[in-house]
Amino acid sequence: MTLVVKPVMMFAHKAITKTRLALLASFLFIGALLAACDTGTVERDHLKLTGRTMGTSYHITLVSADKEPLEVDAEALQGDIDKALQLINQLMSTYIDDSELMRFNRAPVDEWVTLSAPLMEVLQISQRISVASDGAFDITVGPLVNLWGFGPEMRPERVPSEAELAEARDNTGFGHVQLNTTRARRTAPVQVDLSAVAKGYGVDWIADLLVERGFANFMVEIGGEVRAAGLSPRATPWRIAIEQPELIGGGVRFALELQDKAVATSGDYRNYYEMAGVRYSHTIDPVTAKPITHNLASVTVVADTAAHADAWATALNVLGPERGMALANAEQLAVYMIVKDGEGFRDLHSQAFAPFAP
Repeated sequence: MTLVVKPVMMFAHKAITKTRLALLASFLFIGALLAACDTGTVERDHLKLTGRTMGTSYHITLVSADKEPLEVDAEALQGDIDKALQLINQLMSTYIDDSELMRFNRAPVDEWVTLSAPLMEVLQISQRISVASDGAFDITVGPLVNLWGFGPEMRPERVPSEAELAEARDNTGFGHVQLNTTRARRTAPVQVDLSAVAKGYGVDWIADLLVERGFANFMVEIGGEVRAAGLSPRATPWRIAIEQPELIGGGVRFALELQDKAVATSGDYRNYYEMAGVRYSHTIDPVTAKPITHNLASVTVVADTAAHADAWATALNVLGPERGMALANAEQLAVYMIVKDGEGFRDLHSQAFAPFAP
C-alpha cells in the first residue's frame, strides 16, 4: 500500500509559490502514518507520533538502539514537541496577527528591529539562498503571487498588465530586507512570508530536540519536508520514494535511501490555470515577475537540514533544469530533477546526488 504525503499550505499564502510534490514514505514510515489515529503508539522498539501544526500534519517515528525496548513517556514527549512547534508558529506564521514575523512586517520602514535567534536564522538562510540563486528565491514575492491569482484572492479574469506587474514589483525584492547580527529592517514596504522555508526549519527544530533527548534513530516529517537520522525500524536507512509527476495517479519514480540527511521536493504540475489557451504556472519567477515556462516537472534536494533543502528546492524549481542544474553543481547540492520530455519524462541529477541516484 502506498501513501502520499500531501502538500498542505501552512501560512497565509505561498509567498514563494511552491507546491510540495508528495514525498512518498517507505512502507515503514507509511505504517507510522496509518497508525496516526493512535498518537503515541509504542511498538516494542519504536514509537509513532502524529499531530497538527502549521496548517498541516506532522509524523514522527522514533527507533530504539540495537532493537532494545524503547522506554519513553510518549505523552510527555509529544507535549514538548507540540510546544516547540507552537513556538515556531508564534515566531514565523503570517496566519498569527501578533507573531514576531507579522510585528516585523508592521514595523516602520528603515527601522531596525531586534529579532529572536530562530527568526534571524531563518532570515539569514533565506538571504544566503536568495543571493546565491540571484533572486530566484525571494521571501517578499507575495504581491506577484497574488496578482497572478495564486494567493488568497480570486483568480484574475485577465492576465496582469505590464503596468500592474511593475507596480507589484515595486513592493517586492529580497534586497529590501537587511540583516545585522540580531536585527533586521525593511528598506521598503515589503511583506516577508517564510512559507517556503519555515516548515523545513520546524522539522530541523524537532530533530534537534530529539537529539537533545538522546534519540539517534528517527524520522521527522512536516507537510512533506523530511529529516531522517540513524536507521529505520528495519535497521536500514530510511526510504523516501519520489513521486512520478503525473496529474492523476502518480506512482513512485524511485526510492531514495536517507540517513542523517533531509529532503524536500518542489514541482510544477498540479497547481496552474489556463486562460485563452495559455497555461499559467503557480510558480512565479521573482526576477521576471511572471510564471515560469520551462519544462522542469519536479526537483528534489537532499541537504544536511530541512530548511536548506526546502528553500533550495524552491529556488531551483524557479530556475529550471539548465540554470538550476548548473547552480546545483556550482553549489555542490545533491539535486534530482524530473524534466518533461514530450509525452514523458527524463531524469537529471547533480554530481553530489550520485550516491543517492537510482
